[in-house]
Amino acid sequence: MFRNNIIALLYILLLCNLAQAQIITRLDKTKINFKQLDEKVKTLMKNANVHGLAITVFNKNIPVYKKTFGYKNAVLKQPFTPHTNIYGASLSKAVFAALVMKLVEEGKLELDKPLYQYLPKPIYDYTPEKKWHDDYSSLKQDSLYKKITARMCLNHTSGFPNWRWDNPDEKLKVNFEPGSKYGYSGEGMVYLQVVLEKMFNTSLETLMHQKIFSPLGMKMSSYTWQPTFEKDYAIGHNTNGKLYEKDKDNDARSASTLETTLNDYTLFTTAILKNSILKSGTRNKMFTSQIKLRSVKQHGPLRFRDSTGNDAIKLSSGLGWLLLSSPYGIGAFKEGHGDGFQHYSIIFPKHGTGIIIMSNSDNAESIFKELLQFAIADIYTPWFWENYIPYDQIKY
Repeated sequence: MFRNNIIALLYILLLCNLAQAQIITRLDKTKINFKQLDEKVKTLMKNANVHGLAITVFNKNIPVYKKTFGYKNAVLKQPFTPHTNIYGASLSKAVFAALVMKLVEEGKLELDKPLYQYLPKPIYDYTPEKKWHDDYSSLKQDSLYKKITARMCLNHTSGFPNWRWDNPDEKLKVNFEPGSKYGYSGEGMVYLQVVLEKMFNTSLETLMHQKIFSPLGMKMSSYTWQPTFEKDYAIGHNTNGKLYEKDKDNDARSASTLETTLNDYTLFTTAILKNSILKSGTRNKMFTSQIKLRSVKQHGPLRFRDSTGNDAIKLSSGLGWLLLSSPYGIGAFKEGHGDGFQHYSIIFPKHGTGIIIMSNSDNAESIFKELLQFAIADIYTPWFWENYIPYDQIKY
C-alpha cells in the first residue's frame, strides 16, 4: 500500500513537472502554454495565408519552445522541420557582426581604424574575383571611402547605399559623409567582409566556420549553398502561394547569403544570450546604441522623413543589430527579408527572453505584430517602422 502511494505521488510529480515544462513565461510575467501558442500560430497562419513558419522562444536564456508549422514546399505538401535549411536573408548581418566582434575581442581588428589602412594597396586596385560584389573600381575617384571604419559598416553609417544598383548609375559610391547618419547598407557589410578576407587571406566562409559555426555546432549553416542542403530545404512562396525559384549560386556575402536552419539559428541565439561565443563586455559593445533612428520607416521614401513615433523606445542602431529600450532592458533585434522569406528575431538579454521567427512566405510579416505580442508580450518592436502591417489592415 505504501509503495503504491509513493508510486502515485511520483507519477503526480512527474505530470506536474511535464506541465511546468510546457509553459512559456512572457516579458510581463504572464504565462501561456505550448498548446495555446500552437493554436495561435495555426490561426494566424490560416488567416494570413502563411505557408511555412519556424519559431523558437527563449526563457532564462535557453530555448523552451521550438516548433515548425506548415510546409517547406506547399505545392508538394512537404513539411517544414527544425532541420530544414532556409535562406536567412539579412539575419546574415547579425551572425557576421558576431564574427567581427570576435575579431575585435581577439585584438585582430579595431572598430575605429579606417579600413583602407589594413590593406597594402587601395581596394580599387584589387582584381575582382567574384561576380560583382568585390569590384571597387568605381571608388578610384571617391576619397570619402577612406573614412569608413568597421564600426560604420556595422551600424549602417558607412555612406554606401543598400546595394550599388540603388544608385541611378548602378555604380558604388559613398553617398554621404561616413559616420554622419544612418543609411541601411548591405554594401557596407560586404566592404568590411572583403577587407577582412584580404587581411587574413581567407574566405568569409572559412572565417565563419572557424569562429562561429564550428564552435557552436552549427553544422547546417553556410554563406554559400552546400550539397548537403539539397535533401531538405525551404522554397520561398509569394503572397498567392506560387513558388520562387531557389537561388543556389550566390557568392558568399556577409549581408545577405546565410543559409541556416531553425536548429542552427537557435544555437547561435542561445550563444549570444549566454555569452558563450562572445564575452559579456564584447556583447555589450555590440548592443550599445550607436546612432538614434528617427525616420518614419526603415526603408522606402519615408526613410527620409523624421518622426517622433519611436522616441519612447529610443530606437537606435547597435553593431549589426537594431536596438530598442523597454521596461525589461534593451531589446536587440534583427530582421530578414527577401523574395519568399521573411524573418524576425528579438532578444531581451537582461530578461533572458527572446524569440526567433523564420518563414518561407511573403505573407509572414503580416502576423509578426500579433505573434510577438502573444508569444512573449513584446509590444515594443517598431512594427510600423519595419512595415509589418497586420494582415487585417493591409489595403489591396
